[in-house]
Amino acid sequence: MLYLIGLGLGDAKDITVKGLEVVRRCSRVYLEAYTSILTVGKEVLEEFYGRKLILADREEVEQEADNILKDADISDVAFLVVGDPFGATTHSDLILRATKLGISYRVIHNASIMNAVGCCGLQLYKFGETVSIVFWTDTWRPESFFDKIKKNRQNGMHTLCLLAVTEKTLCVGLARVGAEDQKVAAGTLQQMCTVDLGGPLHSLIITGDNMHPLEMEMLSLFSIPENSSESC
Repeated sequence: MLYLIGLGLGDAKDITVKGLEVVRRCSRVYLEAYTSILTVGKEVLEEFYGRKLILADREEVEQEADNILKDADISDVAFLVVGDPFGATTHSDLILRATKLGISYRVIHNASIMNAVGCCGLQLYKFGETVSIVFWTDTWRPESFFDKIKKNRQNGMHTLCLLAVTEKTLCVGLARVGAEDQKVAAGTLQQMCTVDLGGPLHSLIITGDNMHPLEMEMLSLFSIPENSSESC
């Protein structure tokens, strides 16, 4: 059987009990190494899980999935992903490949940034489509996220931006959500430029118009002081 297992947000201990039990009994355990990163290294996971992990990059998952699925019809194979499964199309593709080969699969879910952003006080049901903002290069400058953010704001919805939007737009920055040193900061984009949230992972929320009073009150807990240039 193929197991797709979410590892959660922070460190090795964020895996569920169910997920850990499966990891310890599988014949092979792969660790996805391209859609996101953990705040701890592979060696820390191996020590906590009590077994070796095989790193799987995007190329291997996309082009050599058969190697991952080898013998999964007669033994258990685990594929570990940071956060929750199905955060990348390659996860769905792996499931479809397994199904076509007659291999059973099971998904063990966990927390991800998609639901943990509620820690800042914004209501989850008021979020629109999530966007990815990538760093532009000389040959690649995608702009589709502009239209998606604009549409969300017109509909009064917040936008979770997975990083790398006007200066006075109210935003919420989140870093290492779920970890002990989690950071949350709320302020304008201009204020965000003065804040150091520390190491990855980072996310940015572009808030929608017509915010609920409770949302505003919650965000005040994380507001950036005026003229601040210090870390939150």
